[in-house]
Amino acid sequence: MELLIILAIALFVILYRQYRGQNVYKFITEQAGVIYDKFAPYSFKVVREKTKELGQEYTPRQYITQSLVFTIFAGVISYLYFYNLFVSLIYIIAANACIPYLAFLRCKRVYSEFIFEQVQVYTTNTIMEFATTQSFVKALEGVVASGVLEDPVLSDVNMMISLAYQNGSIDESIEFMTAKYPYYIVKNMHQLFLQITKEGAKDSGESLENMQLDIDMLVESVYRDRIDRANFHKSFLKYGVMLYLMVMLVQYLLGRETYIAILGNPLMLVILHGVLIVNSYFLLKGEKYYNENVGAE
Repeated sequence: MELLIILAIALFVILYRQYRGQNVYKFITEQAGVIYDKFAPYSFKVVREKTKELGQEYTPRQYITQSLVFTIFAGVISYLYFYNLFVSLIYIIAANACIPYLAFLRCKRVYSEFIFEQVQVYTTNTIMEFATTQSFVKALEGVVASGVLEDPVLSDVNMMISLAYQNGSIDESIEFMTAKYPYYIVKNMHQLFLQITKEGAKDSGESLENMQLDIDMLVESVYRDRIDRANFHKSFLKYGVMLYLMVMLVQYLLGRETYIAILGNPLMLVILHGVLIVNSYFLLKGEKYYNENVGAE
């Protein structure tokens, strides 16, 4: 443990001397960014960039605070389990290694929420434009001109317009958009427009109104589900933390000296490590569930 501390101090001194007059913290964060840009998956780069645009990406200070919380929590809990500084250091490293994965899940959630909101705007405004123009392509052009859409949905709607003019029909445009955004409301709206366009329905007002009501009901249920998820997430985290602290109850019942003596049994060590690992996996799976499939129908 002492050797690791000495090595960390030595590394900091070397960096400080080499980059004297510069901000060492800034240098470290810039190098971390270079490594991220080189190895991060393309999809993660896209969702993280959109998260930044939306102003919901963590600042460096927030990431440092998160790392500090994870370090303290992992260090205290693992020490209470094993009374071993080396083991605590391993768990601290493992806990901090989960931070990029948690950031990935959070960015995916933010991106999914953004896409669903854009799909809602696309479907609602296209229906309103179609009710006026009675032309699917003109409705799409009206939605684009209104400025209510943002990329990537805006670019995809422009692609729909290009495909419609290129092919002289809306079939390929609808296939493209439905495949890109496989939402129930998108599929049903496109099916309705296909029916109206091909069958030449004279009075489509009632059908469009019913479709708009369906969209409103679906959006309401999705947002209600989002609130329920957030409340469940808070309770879930509290429960997960309480599971970690069960070791304190065990030590209280057995006595600290008896508990430390039990740690000399290899089988008990395996069981305790298993408890920590399983509980951590349980929390990560819960985080994955909370952050994925947002806006799904």
